[in-house]
Amino acid sequence: MNILTLGYKNLKVKKLSTFLSVLLVTFGIAIISSLLVLSNQLSNNLEKNAENIDAVVGAKGSPMQLILSSIYYVDFPTGNIPYDEALRVARNPMVKMAVPLALGDNFKGYRIVGTDQSFVKLYNLRAEEGKFWEKDFEVTIGAEIANKHKLEVGQIIHGAHGLSSDDDIHDDHEYKIVGILEAKDRVVDHLVLTNISSVWRMHGIGEEHHKHHEDDEHEHLHENLEGKDITSLLIQYKSPLSVVTFPKLINESTFMQVASPAMESARLFSLVGIGMDALTWFAYLIILISAISVFVNLYNSLKERKFDLAVMRTLGASRFKIFFLVIFEGTFITIIGALLGVVLGHGFVELIGGYQEEGQNVFTGYVFYKEEFYLLGLGLLLGILASVIPALQAYHTDISKVLSDK
Repeated sequence: MNILTLGYKNLKVKKLSTFLSVLLVTFGIAIISSLLVLSNQLSNNLEKNAENIDAVVGAKGSPMQLILSSIYYVDFPTGNIPYDEALRVARNPMVKMAVPLALGDNFKGYRIVGTDQSFVKLYNLRAEEGKFWEKDFEVTIGAEIANKHKLEVGQIIHGAHGLSSDDDIHDDHEYKIVGILEAKDRVVDHLVLTNISSVWRMHGIGEEHHKHHEDDEHEHLHENLEGKDITSLLIQYKSPLSVVTFPKLINESTFMQVASPAMESARLFSLVGIGMDALTWFAYLIILISAISVFVNLYNSLKERKFDLAVMRTLGASRFKIFFLVIFEGTFITIIGALLGVVLGHGFVELIGGYQEEGQNVFTGYVFYKEEFYLLGLGLLLGILASVIPALQAYHTDISKVLSDK
């Protein structure tokens, strides 16, 4: 019988103790694994979706709320700003590009975003099927929406009032799908894009002026702007100097505010990080307890198996074979626990992802990171450290004394 089979059978004798040790390791590794996955996905999501956006201009309120609603589409906007005032901001010499956003409706939980073709340029979008919106009530939808709801170019959809609920559906106007975006693995995969005029008309604003030149959307929007609002502007600066001067100018001289995605994302991550750090230390405490549990399990088992080990020695088993037998038992417990912990951690992340609202798919348990291999290494190290003292004790056992005492 080889050392692996023998070690496994020894652990089966103490089923309850072995199960408890595996369970403790599993829970500790699961917490660390889930926090690692959540942290990586949150960080990547914040960085990826804010790429090429230097600032967001919107109504006064919480800067973080403005960032979350205008870049990540996971919160309610701080309010609206007059479109004519937004155009003045867009013409500021410090601004390289200004992308208008008009929010307020959703399609099955996915945000309907009124914007213009500068949005396409900002996110470097391409249509996988069909084309980009041109006329009022034409929409180009994200790849995730099309896949999940089996939508095709030419189909008709209806928006609902609000940013998540589909209770108040706009039956008086319908959207026609004219294009499906190429998948980008970004927030645009979960958006329905149309022109700003469609959002206004959907809410009865400017309905009497809806006839316009389709080849010049801005020209139309510049007319009859009284009472017409948008949600925010996504800003690209012309020079690094604007980072300091532009926010101060807007914040002090207008009723609007400028929020920095970099600053607010860092602040959000630091706030979340406090809770993650606390949970991580708690996980390490569980792992420490699990190491003690493995040690006690092996130590007690060794006392009960002294005679069996002595017999093995007399039958030809070397000291090193006995030593590695005990080491194997300890590492087997912790490696199994580590593997189960990683699986459980990803299952927990997927469970969290399942509770997200439609269009806010930030977390998924189906993505693995190379750092998780360190968790398996931690399990291996944990098993070795917990079993080395019992293994040394087995190595130095005086077989003649043990047999004579028996």
